[in-house]
This record gives sequence, C-alpha cells and structure tokens, in this order.
Amino acid sequence: MELNVYNKPLMACCYKPITGFFRDGFCRTTKDDFGTHTVCAVVTKDFLDYSASRGNDLITPIPQWNFLGLKPGDKWCLCISRWLEAENAGKAPKVILEATHIKSLQYTSLDILKKYEYQD
Repeated sequence: MELNVYNKPLMACCYKPITGFFRDGFCRTTKDDFGTHTVCAVVTKDFLDYSASRGNDLITPIPQWNFLGLKPGDKWCLCISRWLEAENAGKAPKVILEATHIKSLQYTSLDILKKYEYQD
C-alpha cells in the first residue's frame, strides 16, 4: 500500500487531467522515476511561469503524449526537486498533503510541506 506524508493511505491527486508518473491519478514513484513525482500540487500561474523559465513547460499542450497543458488551479504530481526549487524561489504552489507521497519526506520536512497545505 502506498502511503502519504501522514503515513496513511495515499489519496488520488487528480484524474482530470490525469496525473502521476504512472498516469493513474496518484503521486506514486518507483526507482525508474528519476524525477520523483511525489508532490500533489495545485498549480498557479506563478509556478507554471517559473517552471517554464526553468525548462519544464507544463502549459503548452503536447497532443502526442495526450497532454493538454496545465492551467492555474489544476492538480498535478510534481517532482519533489522542482517543488523545492520553486519553494526556494518563492514560487511554490500549495500541496494536497493527503495525496503527497511519503517519499517526499526524504527530501523535505512535513513542517515545510504544511506551510503550503492547500485548503479547499
């Protein structure tokens, strides 16, 4: 069973758009996931622009990968390293902790993640 940062069963991040390394809606990871896509984020324009400026354009659709592009408010499984980079730059989006994989805690603390907790 996959666990979240609270050591409880991992909840789905998003099915529309379908997200996750496995494109199953969950921020799960494996040794083959070099980006460690473990953070369930609610993306913002600031973050999307920042990510694009760092070479990871999540806005532009890529039809051949069935990727429609993200818009502010979409939920998406981010690489923990990109999220931390954005956090250091003051551009980190909010996170859904129940859908953020426990492996994220190998890179940052729960206290830091809690500062960005998404509230409906």
